[in-house]
Amino acid sequence: MAASTAKDSTSGAQTAKSPKKTKVPVDESELLTVPDGWKEPAFTREDNPRGLLEESSFATLFPKYREAYLKECWPLVDKALGDLHIKASLDLIEGSVTVSTTKKTFDPYAIVKARDLIKLLARSVPFEQAVRILQDDVACDIIKIGTMVRNRERFVKRRQRLIGPKGSTLKALELLTNCYVMVQGNTVSALGPFNGLKEVRKVVMDTMKNIHPIYNIKTLMIKQELSKDPDLRTQNWERFLPKFRHKNLSKRKEPKKKSVKKEYTPFPPPQPESKVDQELASGEFFLRESVKRRKKMGEIKVKQAEALTKKQEERNKAFIPPKEKPLMTKTAKAPTEGKLDIAAIKEKVKKAKTKKLGAPPVIPPPPTSSTTDKKKRKTKDKG
Repeated sequence: MAASTAKDSTSGAQTAKSPKKTKVPVDESELLTVPDGWKEPAFTREDNPRGLLEESSFATLFPKYREAYLKECWPLVDKALGDLHIKASLDLIEGSVTVSTTKKTFDPYAIVKARDLIKLLARSVPFEQAVRILQDDVACDIIKIGTMVRNRERFVKRRQRLIGPKGSTLKALELLTNCYVMVQGNTVSALGPFNGLKEVRKVVMDTMKNIHPIYNIKTLMIKQELSKDPDLRTQNWERFLPKFRHKNLSKRKEPKKKSVKKEYTPFPPPQPESKVDQELASGEFFLRESVKRRKKMGEIKVKQAEALTKKQEERNKAFIPPKEKPLMTKTAKAPTEGKLDIAAIKEKVKKAKTKKLGAPPVIPPPPTSSTTDKKKRKTKDKG
């Protein structure tokens, strides 16, 4: 009895201590979206007062044509990296740039930002844009497009399509993604927020896969307008986004020459008949050698006669005169329906004269007596 009462008391205590937990439904979109106006606090020396344990360094090569620009802007690069306590060195003989941490460096991610800075400078990005990578909310992405298209001419056309006429397509992409995009050689360098970089990479990869960038730009414009509406922010946008179809695909999907597979049979194919078997079947095997030879010669003569007749016909073609065209062509009779109606034309002319169009008609002055006397004298002289 005592044991049973003890069990009842323990079970009652457990039920009292552990009530059923009710899960509060949490909207996943709220967890994924960053609140408006929220900014991550900056990393200071107080967060890492002892500094770094080991020295880290990165180096990158740059092309010969970037040497003059790097020499010119190197004091600015040195100053920008000096604020993060990172040492930078420029080797013009080897053609490389090296960045490394120092004892004063406290931010462990600063060396990665410095590495990205020298990469962007080597890829022809101007210093004014490349220095933005040192900010916390800015990242970079260098997309390699050189190996995506085999044909060089096709690659150049698609790369030019990404830039657009007078750089209009690239400018539209920059405005929609808030990123700086630089197309140089076999790479595309992008600099901006993380969400924008993801969109830039998608547009660049699709363009290299022969999808025009205007389709992706149109989709980005619709997404930008939908994000402004707080009611639509949590809904699915598939019904608003345009669906583009590939029009340049060939209609014929089946091959021209279809190989029909034969039905599988476990038995091997029948053995072809030998020459002796064929002669036995036709009865030639039992003929004499002289008869066989005579028959073979007869077949050869028939073939030779056919070949001679064909050659003779081809030679005689040159002597066959061509068909002459008739010299006089039959004159087509003029259609009776198309005759001009002279009476109708005269009436139209009379009506046009009676109508007053524009300025009044000029009335010629009456002839003077002197002119009439001259005309009379001329007529008398002729008479």
